[in-house]
Amino acid sequence: MIIAVFPGQGSQSPGFLTPWLALDGAADRLSAYSEWSGVDLVAAGTEWDADRIRDTQVAQPLIVAASLLSWNALAERDRIAGVAGHSVGEFAAAAAAGILSEEDALRLVGLRGRAMADAAAAEQTGMSAVIGGDQDAVVARLEELGLTTANYNGGGQIVAAGSLEALAALTAEPVGGTRVIPLQVAGAFHTRYMSAAVDTLAAAVADVETNDPATDVWTNRDGSIVRSGAAFADMLVNQVASPVRWDLCMESFATAGVTGIIELAPAGTLIGLAKRALRGTPGIAVKTPEDLTAAEALLIGGNA
Repeated sequence: MIIAVFPGQGSQSPGFLTPWLALDGAADRLSAYSEWSGVDLVAAGTEWDADRIRDTQVAQPLIVAASLLSWNALAERDRIAGVAGHSVGEFAAAAAAGILSEEDALRLVGLRGRAMADAAAAEQTGMSAVIGGDQDAVVARLEELGLTTANYNGGGQIVAAGSLEALAALTAEPVGGTRVIPLQVAGAFHTRYMSAAVDTLAAAVADVETNDPATDVWTNRDGSIVRSGAAFADMLVNQVASPVRWDLCMESFATAGVTGIIELAPAGTLIGLAKRALRGTPGIAVKTPEDLTAAEALLIGGNA
């Protein structure tokens, strides 16, 4: 049972879309994605620097566009037995599963990025990864500082979110056995600070047609498989201000008998987490078109 996973914000890097534009039809597809999302994704993925593509309203549609571009280039994708996305990657997963059209996914993610950027600008907040240590002790420390556990990523990693002052205090006095790494993001995503963005996205999703998924799709809410497209769309809205439970997704992958994972572009982060939490499960990070061959080989061999 091979599944596909789609990464979240922070996985992008300058110029990473350049090799993908060499594929037949890629430029036209990205042009459509740009129109739908309201962002010049070709320029963003090939020319813009790290600071410019770190901007939330650029990064989110850029990542989803890259994921869908690589998904469409995967010749054996009909063999995929299920999909899941991390944070904004859930929009790519929704399109791959047939819940949303690609046009609606890109329109919504463009709106999501702008709304979350506006919400982030309202207060000085941020996020930091906490690596290692006892999870209960880490969560208790975050609560003590008034921080929120925004991402439970599994593999010994969680992400703290909240005021910059509280994050600085966490860095100055971390829990024993942990490393605190400030993340280059513009705000405290997946927390109460994003409530205004939830309202904006909810209004837009109400006007979008959804379909029930054509394949298994797991939710960040609790790691469960969702059978209703309308329910998954509602979860996309509420997830903006709720913790990402990627740890529970990976537990569900193991329970479901997943035997291989393919991470679509811009890949690497989720395969890295899986190596620690799902030891021994083969994984392919599709970073460039050259990686498609290995992904297709895994699909053919893993589903024989």
